[in-house]
Amino acid sequence: MKQYNRIMLGKGGLYADTCLKENYIGADFKIKQDLSGKFPEEWRLFNKEFIPIYLEENPEKGKIAAGLSCGMLWTICKGLKIGDIVLCPNGNGEYYVGTISGNYFYDPNKPLLHCRSVQWMQKIVSRKEMSPELQRSTGSIGTCCDITKYATEIEHLINSQVTVITCNNDEVEDPSVFALEKHLEDFLIKNWKNTPLVKEYDIYEDNGELVGQQYPSDTGPIDILAISKDKKTILVIELKKGRASDVVVGQIQRYMGYVKEELAEPNQTVKGIIIGLEADTRLKRALAVTSNIEFYRYKVDFKLHK
Repeated sequence: MKQYNRIMLGKGGLYADTCLKENYIGADFKIKQDLSGKFPEEWRLFNKEFIPIYLEENPEKGKIAAGLSCGMLWTICKGLKIGDIVLCPNGNGEYYVGTISGNYFYDPNKPLLHCRSVQWMQKIVSRKEMSPELQRSTGSIGTCCDITKYATEIEHLINSQVTVITCNNDEVEDPSVFALEKHLEDFLIKNWKNTPLVKEYDIYEDNGELVGQQYPSDTGPIDILAISKDKKTILVIELKKGRASDVVVGQIQRYMGYVKEELAEPNQTVKGIIIGLEADTRLKRALAVTSNIEFYRYKVDFKLHK
């Protein structure tokens, strides 16, 4: 199955024009060695080997930042296959569109050392042409972001056709509720300082860049990853979209298990928070015997004034 990814070529798309001219995409992450033949089929195995190397080269970083950087490096250099589509922002509200055309190569003379050859298309996609959902996904923090679920829309954009995108999340049972809730994640991120969680937690950042939104794990992206102000607790936040029940408990526990095993330092604990419109009976029963997961309810308040 063809993949579609948004790739950031340097901070803010700094090297997008260079990559366009030289027909490649790439990444750095301060790993200054040729990685040819060192990418296993499973990104988790790559992380296990290279997180210590990354931390040795970047002693000021923590395991969370190291895991994110190594995982994204694997995605660009190995995870993307020949024929996959990449959208790369150029910093001017536009995206260069290309097809992966070659395997990994290392070039220490390029600003982005770890490279893949790309055949660029003539089509440049304007952010204004995208649906709100695709705009939010392509605007997420991080070097790479999987946007494969918007494949139909992206193909229409590439071919200059107009498309209407609706909710395509199979787990959402009530699209009308999803329509109200789909902005919840962005709203929480932008208004974190106005929530009760800000007293104890900060959304995880790396060098001042927010990376705790849609943090990748081996069981799916974590909606929000936060850390306590004393750095002793890592918080996993899962947002309920549409009607959900006790299924979300198993989901957040998988994320928490990943954080505990792969990211947390020995002295750190892991907690979880589920945020949703309401908790049904099954969810309440499940949480009653779970000590490290809490439920927070949000309320949509819509008013018109004349």
